[in-house]
Amino acid sequence: MPNAERWPELPYAARKETAATLHLWTQVVGKVRLKLTPWLNHSWHVALYVTARGLSTSPIPDGARTFQIEFDFIDHVLWVRTSDGHFRQLMLAPVPVAEFYENLMIALRELGIKVAIRTMPCEIAEGIPFDQDTVHRAYEAACAQRFWRVLLAATEVFARFRTGFIGKASPVHFFWGSFDLAVTRFSGRGAPRHPAGIPHLPDAVAQEAYSHEVSSAGFWPGGAGADAAFYSYAYPAPEGFAAAKVKPTAAVCSKELGEFLLPYEALRKARNPDAALMEFLVSTYEAAADLAKWDRAALECAMGEAGRVRAI
Repeated sequence: MPNAERWPELPYAARKETAATLHLWTQVVGKVRLKLTPWLNHSWHVALYVTARGLSTSPIPDGARTFQIEFDFIDHVLWVRTSDGHFRQLMLAPVPVAEFYENLMIALRELGIKVAIRTMPCEIAEGIPFDQDTVHRAYEAACAQRFWRVLLAATEVFARFRTGFIGKASPVHFFWGSFDLAVTRFSGRGAPRHPAGIPHLPDAVAQEAYSHEVSSAGFWPGGAGADAAFYSYAYPAPEGFAAAKVKPTAAVCSKELGEFLLPYEALRKARNPDAALMEFLVSTYEAAADLAKWDRAALECAMGEAGRVRAI
């Protein structure tokens, strides 16, 4: 597949309004999963998952049955499907967040799913409650689909990167609060209490999420004027991490954020974007693990190969 299709253009100025609306729509859906799913370490129970058509909650328990909600960015439909064969669908179109929220709540009630969510958005400083938000209403189908295609390509590379680690590692998942795709490796050691202070997110949630030492990488589609980028950080950041030499050369350490950034536009223009992204994931992880003195021999393994059992 040509790079332009696998890694499409993603200019912030052209998609910022769609991205802002979609961020809030995913929060509405994600909060339904949050409300009905037992807590899993590091908030892994709230995340969405990239699918061959969009983003899904995966199955959510509802008494004797289950249901799931999926954004389909090919046909531009939000599907709510239950394990007893019933469904509802909402067309993804330019409607206010308040209307999207109301329509989803109606669909869930019609399916007999009883759920009430906290309507204040998470991790957004000046958030508007979902049921009152008539400001965010943009949805350009082509922009949403390009965004999903980047998530799909990134998920494939992240998933391969994940196979080279036999220590504790997260799934490749999409966090609707911060609106980013992420994969995280753990050293197995505890970490200092996180300072928290994230807007509209209980401190206890942030502190539980960072209860253990991590090297985490992901993709963020941009916001507040910032362009899309891949990122990698360590918590706690070991001494010397910001000065580490990483690959590819386009990757830089942001003093403001305390993490390495690889601009998406630089990645998509690389001769082999998949290989460049893997270089970024591996080199930033190795910098964090070496400087923090992780037991790499015990935590790592060769990258997985399709159809072949891992050698031990």
